[in-house]
Amino acid sequence: MTTQRLGIIMNGVTGRMGLNQHLIRSIIAIREQGGVKLSNGDHVMPDPILVGRNPDKIEALAKRFGVERWTTDLDAALADKKDAVFFDAATTQARPGLLTRAFNAGKHVYCEKPTATNLEEAVAIVKLGNSKGLKHGVVQDKLFLPGLKKLAFLRESGFFGRMLSVRGEFGYWVFEGDWQEAQRPSWNYRTEDGGGIILDMVCHWRYVLDNLFGEVESVVCIGNTDIPERWDEQNKKYKATADDSAYATFRLKGGVIAHINMSWVTRVYRDDLVTFQVDGTHGSAVAGLTDCMIQARQMTPRPVWNPDEKRLHDFYGDWQKLPENATYDNGFKEQWEMFIRHVCEDAPYKFTLLEGAKGVQLAECALQSWREKRWIDVAPIKV
Repeated sequence: MTTQRLGIIMNGVTGRMGLNQHLIRSIIAIREQGGVKLSNGDHVMPDPILVGRNPDKIEALAKRFGVERWTTDLDAALADKKDAVFFDAATTQARPGLLTRAFNAGKHVYCEKPTATNLEEAVAIVKLGNSKGLKHGVVQDKLFLPGLKKLAFLRESGFFGRMLSVRGEFGYWVFEGDWQEAQRPSWNYRTEDGGGIILDMVCHWRYVLDNLFGEVESVVCIGNTDIPERWDEQNKKYKATADDSAYATFRLKGGVIAHINMSWVTRVYRDDLVTFQVDGTHGSAVAGLTDCMIQARQMTPRPVWNPDEKRLHDFYGDWQKLPENATYDNGFKEQWEMFIRHVCEDAPYKFTLLEGAKGVQLAECALQSWREKRWIDVAPIKV
């Protein structure tokens, strides 16, 4: 058994997601566990180089986590043949250009989503990566949440019977930035900078729906800009031009109807920041980020509508918590390990940039639906 090095250029790791999920909880965690084990018993040790525009910030980050290499020169990093993988978690608008540079430099690519702000650019980078014979992947993190893994388990076991519907609730209140600091970057609220909840979140719903409940065939959606003014990172007021709430219904292959509310202007009164209720002929389930509650048809109560009497029945009490029969690693780390195996031993891998393009396509269809006030069919993507 030997340990082989894998050089990874990491761009955008000073941001919240890039830092917490990809650097700390994925790459650093993988290094601390001794690398990624391959099928032949060898291990792959990631050797990251951190790339950023602010030298003080990127150097401090490298020192904090014991990373030996950092730079502000992305061109030099891409030119270094010792590094095989380029990772990006920076802004959506810049991503197609960055991935194009990485592919042209001969790097395998792994990145956050959305992969672009429009389908044309998203498909172009898929074609480029394929033409270069390079491997590529996109983060599909919601599929690796314990709660959604439990939904997948229930589906595969036949618990639902014939699946009927999915209802998703996502969101929380993002502060405007004046009297309390905003939890999300200001560009998220400017369309001209690639912001908007439809572009950001419908990309997620595409892979969740496709993989768990049925391929998306059509969508109808409406969005809104509820908070017209916000304050940026320098405490300067700016005009919010992007949608901060949206409400979408999806028709899925097989007849399932899915409806998902998404909002950065809602206050949470549910079990988690995102919940999915799945109803089927034989049973129903409600899953959040980690837990999953179930109700089989044999345990379903017989409610009777009577608005003249106060409801005393404990409807929550009719549900059971799905047992914790499995252990779950960090989903971002798990995906990194999958992609590293794909690069180093050609292990099977389905979450390519084509899947990222599908997410951009559905967001584009949702925006078109809002603009034209009608259902939009989702066509197969040709690459």
